[in-house]
Amino acid sequence: MLGKCRNFYKAVTRPNSRGINVIAEVKKASPSAGVIREDFDPVAIARTYKKCGADAISVLTDEKYFQGRLEYIDRIKEAVDLPVLRKDFIIDLWQVYESRAAGADAILLIAEALKPGKLMDLMIAAAELTLTVLLEVHRADTLLAVRSMIGFPKKGYSVLGINNRNLATMEVDLNTTSRLAELIDNKNELVAESGIKTRADIEKLKSIGVRAVLIGQVLCESADITEKFAELFG
Repeated sequence: MLGKCRNFYKAVTRPNSRGINVIAEVKKASPSAGVIREDFDPVAIARTYKKCGADAISVLTDEKYFQGRLEYIDRIKEAVDLPVLRKDFIIDLWQVYESRAAGADAILLIAEALKPGKLMDLMIAAAELTLTVLLEVHRADTLLAVRSMIGFPKKGYSVLGINNRNLATMEVDLNTTSRLAELIDNKNELVAESGIKTRADIEKLKSIGVRAVLIGQVLCESADITEKFAELFG
């Protein structure tokens, strides 16, 4: 029997003394950087994130491009009590059910990769399974098309992610979040993703009202994750 999902939505939207919530990512490799961490231990990394004060964990499960594994979700959930996001290329209904069965509390859906009808179907299925959706966009036209879907089919099961990385070119521009944030009234459900490397980057995102950041590579490539986390978030 499946256990109750941990509340990813609440974890990344509630106010805190830091002024921004942290989704810390467990990431071994990426298409742009190759292997990021040779001594990769997903459970040890997750435990470090928990001790540092992360609000949620993101786990790469794609094997082809990120050298991830679905089994990491369950292993991490046994080790820490934070909600866990499955980050993968989810394009079909069976993957939503697979995510829930694997123990995920939330899933990533990339709006640019899905037709509107398919996106709605996946969001409905996720809500029925009590999974939170991190609905990711990169372009302004996509944001305008899907922003009304935050809160669909019911409030508290989706947040909006702005990816600063263009997945077609792999180029990163942190100003993407700044530009697209102007099109959003309720920034309490806004997550910035990719290219966040410095304390100045985080302060800039806080200044425009971003509620949470998803950050992984800069942490996982650091020799001392605890030290890097403190440097970024204080």
